[in-house]
Amino acid sequence: MDFHQAGPGTLQNYQDLGSDCFVRVRKRDLEKLEAEVRTLRELMPKVINSDYIDTIHKGRSLDAFKERSDREQQQQREDCLHIRSRLDVALSECQRERQDKLVLKQQLRECKEELQQQKAFCTELGTASCTLLWSASQSEEAIRDILAAGKLEPFLSIAGQTLETFIKFLNDEAKPQQSYNSKEHHLVLALAGVITNIAAVSCGRDFLSSSAHILLDTLLQLLYLMKPGVFPKLKVLMLMALYNITISVNGLKLISESPGLLPLLSTLLEDPDPEVCLQSLRLLQSLLLEREVMSHITTDFLSSFPLRCIHHLASSRHPALKQTAQETLEDLASFTNSQTKDSEKEQ
Repeated sequence: MDFHQAGPGTLQNYQDLGSDCFVRVRKRDLEKLEAEVRTLRELMPKVINSDYIDTIHKGRSLDAFKERSDREQQQQREDCLHIRSRLDVALSECQRERQDKLVLKQQLRECKEELQQQKAFCTELGTASCTLLWSASQSEEAIRDILAAGKLEPFLSIAGQTLETFIKFLNDEAKPQQSYNSKEHHLVLALAGVITNIAAVSCGRDFLSSSAHILLDTLLQLLYLMKPGVFPKLKVLMLMALYNITISVNGLKLISESPGLLPLLSTLLEDPDPEVCLQSLRLLQSLLLEREVMSHITTDFLSSFPLRCIHHLASSRHPALKQTAQETLEDLASFTNSQTKDSEKEQ
């Protein structure tokens, strides 16, 4: 509609409709606008092609990706803050535990030092007490008093455990000779000496033969464990104790029934210490003098026992060892002749 050609009444009517619904536009401007619209319609397909549309979609995708990445980064930052707070707590606990550990280490060090002092005191006290007891036990009357007190069995149990602990621990040392002058070594020497003195008295060896089987087995096992040339004084005392026990018929039978006795004596006769060899020969002699005992082990003895060792000891420069070895050879010859005569009579 051409507003310039309309009458006053018509324009008034449009104005009455309200200024929000219509605007006044010149025809020339409207045509110009229509021409521009037609031009845009013609040019739009050329300008906005598929690549451009793809670019728009990609842009929208990038915007979505960016938004998602922002959310993920925010979540990661929150997680990082949470982990950092937990790390701070863990570090604080670790530091506290480290301090507690240092305190415990110090307490442990103090306890070890105190325990070492107590151990040294107990060892020194035990050594002094057992040394006095060793000296006192040389009297037969003292042995009878000890038996009458009724405390000998627990004492022998403690003595056996102490000997076993000492030998098993120090037998693995590279240089056990360093322990020869230690308080522990003197303690076990005194214990072995007391056992030897008890076995030297008739009532004592009867008690050992009947009520100390575990101790006797322990002595045999420990003698087998001890290396050649190591702790010779202790070996001598233990062998003397076993020899004293074999004076009793029950003790001789008990020791002779030990399955490892002959291998043990074979090993001890090759010990570099002459006193150990001497006491081993004395123990062997005690077996040879009892024909009933030897009759049970004759086969094993004649087939496996190293008689060459005894012949070698018979030419020793040690007077007592030489004499005992010669006497042992005589006992062996007598025993062999006796066995031969018995065999001939049976035939």
